[in-house]
Amino acid sequence: MLGRAAAWAIAGVGGWFGYQLFVQNGRLLLRIEALEEELATLAESPESDDSTPLGLQVGSAFFDFALPTLSGDTMTLSQWTGRRVLLIFFNQECAFCRQMLPDLAQLEPDPRDGRPVPLVVSTGDTEANRQLMDSYGVRCPVLLQEHDEVAQLCWVDGTPMGYLLDEQGTTASPLAVGAEAILALANARPFNGAGTSEQVRRFGNGYTSTRFSPVTLSPNKREGLPAGTKAPGFRLPRVDGGELSLDELRGQRVLLVFWDPECQFCHELAPNLEQVYRGIPDLRVLIVSRGGAEANRTAIIEHGLTIPVVLQRHWEISRAYGILATPIAYLIDEGGTIAAPVAVGIDEILTLTAAAKAPANRTRAEVVI
Repeated sequence: MLGRAAAWAIAGVGGWFGYQLFVQNGRLLLRIEALEEELATLAESPESDDSTPLGLQVGSAFFDFALPTLSGDTMTLSQWTGRRVLLIFFNQECAFCRQMLPDLAQLEPDPRDGRPVPLVVSTGDTEANRQLMDSYGVRCPVLLQEHDEVAQLCWVDGTPMGYLLDEQGTTASPLAVGAEAILALANARPFNGAGTSEQVRRFGNGYTSTRFSPVTLSPNKREGLPAGTKAPGFRLPRVDGGELSLDELRGQRVLLVFWDPECQFCHELAPNLEQVYRGIPDLRVLIVSRGGAEANRTAIIEHGLTIPVVLQRHWEISRAYGILATPIAYLIDEGGTIAAPVAVGIDEILTLTAAAKAPANRTRAEVVI
């Protein structure tokens, strides 16, 4: 009797283990099937990402910028127009960047044998960058971003990365990722057709822009704030003294222009802006510039500007409006709302002002600013 009960107990326990094994195997099979489906999805994902460009396309017109050097001077990209440039994005805290420092030290700062001029765009503390570059004997110009404003506009999201730019400031290479790819471009000699493309954006007066590309201002609000957005407010110092806030112009239409005295296209645009300011009675024009007060005063005198000019410290107001470049403009309606998409470059800004032209018999509402 006891033997039979023991046998049944063993059989029961065995059946229970068998059932548990069956359940576990079933779960295991389901998990394997789920993993296979997940792997199949991952295998397909690279194809779906092919439409997302890595960096600017070859032939994209670059934008000009002005950044401080380690010596405290200011250098612009446009001052190298007519020369090929290797733009190297660097971070002093990046281990891979540090590994390429001995190779950067070998680069001539102003090569005359057809190789491009190397320009390093770094970030971080000025003194830390200076000490690092001096310790390795790097001789090429090193420029400092405030954060990563230039890198963002260039679709650069890591370091070290770089672009080869042709004599007109258009991209002559895809985005180079890693030290090896960058150093290969450093030794690149000119070749026929470098950087030519119908994608190059043309600005006014027959110039080929070195400032913008149809693909430059895409992710992360790089295309500017859309129409219908409330215009971000600000209060900034005027070049001629005092301060001015955007709210003071509420009730009037405003052409808000982002400008820079180091920007050659801004200088070309200046006489047109003054004509708009004087000739469209119900449209206020306000220039948000950057750089030093003296450089701005010189530009104002040079062009005979009577337009109010206010100064941002770096790019803080430009960043609020979603685009860190010049010249660009927004049309803001009487209620303080952006009335049209951002106008980029001379032609688009003049088109925007033509569309905003008011009847000639209306008089300008004078505002003490």
